[in-house]
Amino acid sequence: MSKNLVSIVKYEKPYESVRKAVELAGGLDHLPSKAKVFIKPNIVFWTKAVVFPKWGVITTSRVIEDIVVMLKERGIDDITIGEGMVLSESKDKETPAHAFEYLGYNTLKKRYGVKAMNVFDGDMEKVDLGDGVELTFGAEIIHSDFVVDIPAMKTHNQTVVSLGIKNLKGMIDLKSRKICHNADPSRDLNFHVARLADKMPPMLTIIDGIYTLEKGPSFDGRMKRSNILIASSDVLSADMVGAKILGYEPSQVPHLVFAAGNRKRPHDLSDVEVVGEKIEDLQDFHKSDFEYIEDDKGCMPAALKKSGIEGLYYRKFDLSLCTYCSGTNGMILTAIRSAWKGNKWDDVEVLTGKQKKPTPGMSKTILVGKCMYEANKDHPDIKEMIAIKGCPPQPKNIIKALQQAGIEVDPTIFDHAEMAPGLLMSRYAGNPEFEESFFQIA
Repeated sequence: MSKNLVSIVKYEKPYESVRKAVELAGGLDHLPSKAKVFIKPNIVFWTKAVVFPKWGVITTSRVIEDIVVMLKERGIDDITIGEGMVLSESKDKETPAHAFEYLGYNTLKKRYGVKAMNVFDGDMEKVDLGDGVELTFGAEIIHSDFVVDIPAMKTHNQTVVSLGIKNLKGMIDLKSRKICHNADPSRDLNFHVARLADKMPPMLTIIDGIYTLEKGPSFDGRMKRSNILIASSDVLSADMVGAKILGYEPSQVPHLVFAAGNRKRPHDLSDVEVVGEKIEDLQDFHKSDFEYIEDDKGCMPAALKKSGIEGLYYRKFDLSLCTYCSGTNGMILTAIRSAWKGNKWDDVEVLTGKQKKPTPGMSKTILVGKCMYEANKDHPDIKEMIAIKGCPPQPKNIIKALQQAGIEVDPTIFDHAEMAPGLLMSRYAGNPEFEESFFQIA
């Protein structure tokens, strides 16, 4: 039986390195002539307000342009770059347009005739993925002849790694994303993510590891210059190799285990042939998550615990916390940390997601978001309920709730939330390995 081919190449030169990775993997061997091609990058976050760390967070424009050139050389004229990025306002058209302009996609349009689209602006189509899973995808990718899936190479605080399969989550609509983050432990986020590639057209996956991200998926993780490219015509095999390089056995990544089971394949690399560089020469363990600490004084992220905070119970989010409340979660933690003045709070518990239940004995229970409110609004263990309704909750309601709980947060933290990512640029200032030019088209 022939094995699934995966190439690993060190990134050294523009175009040449991507070409080598693709050719070693035979990635375009089955590209139809005159094909309609859809390129799926990873733009997990964007803000117009400030330049923020993108390394390992967003697919480099360097790799995007290189694959466009390869496609044009093969006579492909119908090329679309598309993404459905996470937006605080679902009707926001300006942020995707700004991202496409900054990342050079509009330059690629002028230079090569490439189209760039916000997936939410196009038609959507419900797809039956089997086993009772129906998700709604952008019609443009479903009806293409060939897909080039180009994720950034990162670990992820919910799915362990975010690579080729996980990158396709950006192709489903908001309702489908919320379905993925459900409260059913047997059909959870990993169960759904594992099926995202199942009904895709023929696909080439190129994992962009020029930069890699630890504790992803967003800009608050730790970024590394790794100079790795992984390519394969089989997305699961590419992801398994990517997971190994990030320090995880495929069997440690639940959505890869589900995906392998769905395809009746082993949960390891026994049916994969790796060409080019060796996995063991490039392995670099990337932590996938931030540490939480629980003791008799409270439960919260280690970073907050080190601040000496007492009287707060902020248990770690679970897989039911959707992408949109995830951003809210980060803002709340930042505001709480800034509000601490050394006086113990009144045993305040903050609950997120869809699954958590209140801890008996808490004085105040903050329910974050519509889902958590609906799940616990009548729970008998709540002494004083403070509900932050909304999907996702609005900043003014978050501020009011925290202040009601005795946590005097600074409202300006929420007013200037779009500026906060720029503060993290100082981590990489003066380091020549971190080049903003990788995200622009010259």
